[in-house]
Amino acid sequence: MSNLYQYITENYKENEPFFLSDIQIEGMTGNNIRQQLKKLTDSEKVKRFDKGIYYLPQPSIFKSGARPTLERVLEYKYLCDKSNRCGYISGLLFFNQLGLTTQVPMQYEIVTNKATNEYRETFLAKSRIIIRKPKVPVTEENYMALQFLDMLKDVDVYSEMSGIALQKRLYQYMRKVGLRISDLESYFPYYPDKLYKNLVETRVIYNDVLTQE
Repeated sequence: MSNLYQYITENYKENEPFFLSDIQIEGMTGNNIRQQLKKLTDSEKVKRFDKGIYYLPQPSIFKSGARPTLERVLEYKYLCDKSNRCGYISGLLFFNQLGLTTQVPMQYEIVTNKATNEYRETFLAKSRIIIRKPKVPVTEENYMALQFLDMLKDVDVYSEMSGIALQKRLYQYMRKVGLRISDLESYFPYYPDKLYKNLVETRVIYNDVLTQE
């Protein structure tokens, strides 16, 4: 057990999610790792977030202790592969993050290279997670463009803003993250025709938004 605990403390920080499937220690079988991990959780040296997901507890004023947020676990599980970006948040949650809707989503939508099917539903910490395959492989360089286009495809359905207010919000976001029309154009063919309609109606396609006041 001491070998496994040493491995965990050397490779992960407090409150940082780690996954049983990622643990590989020379001389230890998968079954042996699972048994030792159970002993560590029983002694509360390690905490279990959900099936196959663990973390080193961080001292807290609360008896139950601090624990990673679901958003952080999703980031480690689906959005990043080590230091490489491989996914992004989509759907209503992204609309909410942009301030385009006041609706609080009851589920999380993730687009990730780790998806094995076009569409899959699962649960994590009792929250419903929808996982989709990306239209093209997600990278650090393109994920913001793909995330923005996914949103724009459905902006007429989910946005509570419209007209000039919507245009300004989209322009502000694009300026903030440094998106230009040229960053988006190569991905247009992967989207349905309604994307072009929404690009026109929001006037995004007509503007070099980085120069807008």
